Amino acid sequence: MIAKFSPSLMCMDLTRFREQIEAMNNHAAFYHVDIMDGSYVKNITLSPFFIENLRKITDVPIDVHLMVNHPEDIIPLCIESGADIISFHPETANNKIFRLLTQIKEAGRRCGVVLNPATPADSIREYAHLLDKVTVMSVDPGFAGQKFIPETLDKIRKLIEMRKEHDFHYLTEIDGSCNAKTFKQVAASGVEVFIVGTSGLFNLDNDVAEAWQKMESIFARETAA
Repeated sequence: MIAKFSPSLMCMDLTRFREQIEAMNNHAAFYHVDIMDGSYVKNITLSPFFIENLRKITDVPIDVHLMVNHPEDIIPLCIESGADIISFHPETANNKIFRLLTQIKEAGRRCGVVLNPATPADSIREYAHLLDKVTVMSVDPGFAGQKFIPETLDKIRKLIEMRKEHDFHYLTEIDGSCNAKTFKQVAASGVEVFIVGTSGLFNLDNDVAEAWQKMESIFARETAA
């Protein structure tokens, strides 16, 4: 398996926005953009305005994670701003899951859902054929730096089994505490995309290009053991 890395941009140094993005442009599989409304989770982070400015300096797919109570209000803004992939938490869809997924796809973008640690894999079965990506939270949503929840790895395995059994096409992705302490067990689950943030990438070196090289070396060492 060739791992795909998606840096969580809420963890980057925003005073060095262009410098850090340009350093990662040739390495990142996706850029992960968290949008929080202060209601679904008690935090407020990035925005469609951030996506619009990111789009000006990268061709890397912009992957938006909506942690909001009314995704139907934010999805059109993300599409307009240049997002490539838009994911939301199913419990926030307000009985509009099929409508929202169709809206994203009809705009020519990819769609996904994000499953909290306690949300079972089977809960997506009825609409899994529409999904391009399923993100599994390995921490409770809302804040960086939380403790990894190992039980979530079983969910990834179930999602991969479901994909094989039903010929679904979604990527699996993990979000939360992906770093040197967890790379080995996470990689063993079979997940394809690793979201890396403060502990997994940005705190490894002040120079994000050096930090990226260190992250890849750590990942290779830990997963080869």
